[in-house]
Amino acid sequence: MTNPAPALELIGICKAFGPVQANKNISIRVMPGTIHGIIGENGAGKSTLMSILYGFYKADAGEIYVAGRKTLIPDSQAAISAGIGMVFQHFKLVENFTVLENLILGAEDGFMLGKSISKARRLLKSLSEDYGLDVDPDAKIEDIGVGMRQRVEILKALYRQADILILDEPTGTLTPAEADQLFRILGRLKDEGKTIVLITHKLREIMDVTDTVSVMRAGEMAATVKTSEVSPPELAEIMVGRKVLLSVVKEPATPGPKMLEVRDLKVVDNYGVERLKGATFDVRAGEILGIAGVAGNGQSELLEALAGYRKATGSVKYKGNNVDLSGVVSNAMGRRTDGIAHVPEDRQSEGLIMDFMAWENIALGYHLDPEYRNGMLIDNGAIREDTNQKMDRFDVRPQASQLEVKNFSGGNQQKIVLAREIERNPDLLLIGQPTRGVDIGAIEFIHKQIVALRDQGKAILLVSVELDEILSLSDRIAVMFDGRIMGERDPKETDEGELGLMMAGMTRGAA
Repeated sequence: MTNPAPALELIGICKAFGPVQANKNISIRVMPGTIHGIIGENGAGKSTLMSILYGFYKADAGEIYVAGRKTLIPDSQAAISAGIGMVFQHFKLVENFTVLENLILGAEDGFMLGKSISKARRLLKSLSEDYGLDVDPDAKIEDIGVGMRQRVEILKALYRQADILILDEPTGTLTPAEADQLFRILGRLKDEGKTIVLITHKLREIMDVTDTVSVMRAGEMAATVKTSEVSPPELAEIMVGRKVLLSVVKEPATPGPKMLEVRDLKVVDNYGVERLKGATFDVRAGEILGIAGVAGNGQSELLEALAGYRKATGSVKYKGNNVDLSGVVSNAMGRRTDGIAHVPEDRQSEGLIMDFMAWENIALGYHLDPEYRNGMLIDNGAIREDTNQKMDRFDVRPQASQLEVKNFSGGNQQKIVLAREIERNPDLLLIGQPTRGVDIGAIEFIHKQIVALRDQGKAILLVSVELDEILSLSDRIAVMFDGRIMGERDPKETDEGELGLMMAGMTRGAA
């Protein structure tokens, strides 16, 4: 019996962006009916490689084979025709369309949509039954949760007859229960003969669900191994090139006076919907308060109100003084002047100006600081020199201060925001999703910076959907669901199971 051809094979893939060689002679084989993991540091070239495979980029050199046949993929339509589907980290769904309407979008049978809808309804029922992907076909996307939206993305790929599914950081916004359900679905897809390529920075996910894992480093393929024959520390060392501490080492906190006092804080959005429903908590100097919760449950509005650019009601005191909650633009600048730094959850829309260069972004919000001034003028040379130093300390790759930030990988964009805010030595740090899309080596570094600030007596409010991050970094944990604080827990006296239930609006006893 001959061995089957690889479901997917890339040979000698090269891709450069100007002087930056993103992919250097990459070769990889993915066997049919397996789950193949791809991990690597930020800037290692994972996203570039997948973008080539899905037709977003054209390789400078190399060949792609699908099921043993050489295949040209000049665009995403060609990828879909070749049986490749991609589930993106940020879902590509139309919010006010139904599940069915999103399913047929771009795959309609001519101008008469009735036929397409009828066909999609039949296929959706069949796919849902075959793979355990139950969804309401008539539900609007805006009315369903992130776990269900991800199912819709998978169904979109299956509807287009994908035999190879690429998933990019699929659990970033899921509860532990939703992530477990996703992996059960992937197992079902694998059993049915589908091939899964899983891009993730979470070593635990790699160990739990993949058959084979490929490690990329500095644009090259460093190793491909059977998952059962490698350990998490070994994978981390291959990925980073050195031993990596996979757990947070910190001394017990010694909390000081209350730095931030929040009472009955409420936020109503532009549509009149109450997003934050009376949050009450304190953050003391020298401690980390972690806010756990699935994205979209009020954490973003909480950070924005505290950072000064979202209108709110209630009472907030910082260092004993009342804080203006009117949300006017000058409030955000005033917060920075008072020693409050903010790392927003969405780095691209709130933390950076994507068409600006790295040095211009480093100065955002701080351009009036004396160190950046030469009399009445802004000293661009001083900003660039400061940016070079920050990029070196935070290991931003490439270390090119005059490169537009849209040309950095997501993890390196995150490092630029963190460098700007953390190095200001704030008294209160508001930090949202600090390690979203960030590699293992950078996670270790970021966690050390956060703990170091705490140990200097600074107050830190940490928002993260990563429960292991919340549990390992926090001195106290508050859980949010539907705009409310469900309760506080001591990280030493709780676990992911209890926190996951609270994130879903339940308690362990009720469940």
